[in-house]
Parts: sequence; C-alpha cells; structure tokens
Amino acid sequence: MRLVKALISNETDDEIGFEVLGSLSRLELATYDPGVAELSQEQQQAEVLIAPYRSSLRPIRLLPLLPKLRMVQLLSAGVDEWASRVPTTVNLVGARGAHAGPVSEWVLSAILAQLRAWPTLVRFQDQGIWAHRRFEADTLQGKKALIVGAGSIGTLVAHRLAAFGATATLVAKNARPGVYSSDDLLSLLSGHQIVVVCAPLTTETDGLIDAKFLAAMDDGALLVNVGRGRIVDTNALVDELNRERIRAALDVTEPEPLPEGHPLWQCPGLLLSPHSARTVPGTNRLCYEVAARHIEEFLSSES
Repeated sequence: MRLVKALISNETDDEIGFEVLGSLSRLELATYDPGVAELSQEQQQAEVLIAPYRSSLRPIRLLPLLPKLRMVQLLSAGVDEWASRVPTTVNLVGARGAHAGPVSEWVLSAILAQLRAWPTLVRFQDQGIWAHRRFEADTLQGKKALIVGAGSIGTLVAHRLAAFGATATLVAKNARPGVYSSDDLLSLLSGHQIVVVCAPLTTETDGLIDAKFLAAMDDGALLVNVGRGRIVDTNALVDELNRERIRAALDVTEPEPLPEGHPLWQCPGLLLSPHSARTVPGTNRLCYEVAARHIEEFLSSES
C-alpha cells in the first residue's frame, strides 16, 4: 500500500487537522509554514497540499515548488482565489458544506438585526435613551427572500427562514426542481423584501449585483451578502444606501479588508462584519472533517 505525503499547516488553528487527518492510514502528514516561500526537499515530494484555516492564500506561492502535487484541499467554501493558479492536472477542492451552519446563522442574525432595528437600539442604549416609540421595527414573518446561490449555504438559509414564517426563492446558475435559473434573476426580484447573496465568485457572478439589479429591488428591501465582495458593485451599493432606499448587511466587501475612510463605513442602513460569518468555535473541525472525506476519496481513486 503506497503512502501519499500531504502538507498541513503548522499553525495553532490547524492542529485539529493533524488529529482529524491522522486517522487516514494511507496519508503521511508533514507540516509546513504557510508564511514562508520555500520548502525542504522532503516537503517538495508532497502530493496533497492543505491550505491553512486562516489566511488561506499564503501557500499559493509554494505551488511551483511541488512537482508531484495531485490535490489542493482548501478549508474555505469557495475556491475562486486559487482556481487560476492551480494547474488543471491538480484536483482543487473546497470544504463545501462545512460553513453552511455558521454562515446561515449569521445570515439569519443579520436579517433579524436589521428588521428589528438592533443597530438603532444599540445607539440609543449608548446614549442612555429609553427609546420607546422612537424607532421603527419590522417582522420576518411573511417576508419573501430571494436567495442567489442554491448550494449548502443557500438551501440551509431557506430552511431556517421557513422556521420564522418567511418563504424563499432559490436561484442558481442552472435551473432544477425548486431552483430557478440565474437567467430569471431580474424578473424574480419584485415582491422579495430580502435578497441573500451566497453564490461563489465566478466569471458569471463577478459584478452580478450591479446598479441595474439594485435599482430593481423593492423600496425598503434588504441586501445580504455572504458570498464574495466582488459579486456586488460597491459604488452602486453606496449610491443606493446613501439614498436610503434599501438597506444592506455585508460580511464581505470589495475592496477587502475595507480601508479606513471608505464610503461604505458611513452609509446609512448598513450592517457590516469583517468576513467573519464562519468564525465560530468548531468550524475548523468541520472543515477538516470535510477535507478528510475528500482526501479519502482521492486516496481511494489512487488505489
């Protein structure tokens, strides 16, 4: 039985990966420092590269140093930032499904925070003001949400919305039972008070939520983005938010990280988090458990 060498990050967040992947009998694990630009002769023999849980882009520069590479396993849901750099002969895999729980929870929390006016209430609290009847709140009950992206995150968001009495319309690149095609996106917008973006970044989704899309959203609608910042036209969104016609909740932005002084910081009706929707205890273990299944499938194919 041939052993397959794999490189795993030596950082603290990835120690759990050593435990989870250590159960794969055909995998020979070796650590590497994702912050350096060189590998030892032994490390260069690796056939599997596992990107670190945090700041996963750093090892991209190591790809030319791995002549035997057969598989790159990411711990992120999307693979867009690696896709153009990984040779077509190498299997590039993300941790699809591992992020669905925490990210869908963030989506629901952001929707509820905006509808129930929590940002306004916190500002009143900071000022020591008892704001009875001085703000407007809304309910999720009866709302319709258009979900752009019908993968594991989008489908779980739809399921969790149903628990609050809201309904969801799912949209993906290609139509299938219960899911509309992205070709129908603009025609579906009317009547949806919430738009949730959880699609991956591709050539088709880059800039998908543009000025025309935003202008077609219902007055008072809420845009939620947990996909990628580049899916939304930032300048067009700033314009709409400053007009106070729609609201937004963003976990991702373009540019990212959002620089000091950027217009988004001052936009009314915006709830912003620093690309942290997935960052809760236990997510890295979930990512490595998914990675273990993918790597086991890869090892089986090599038998």
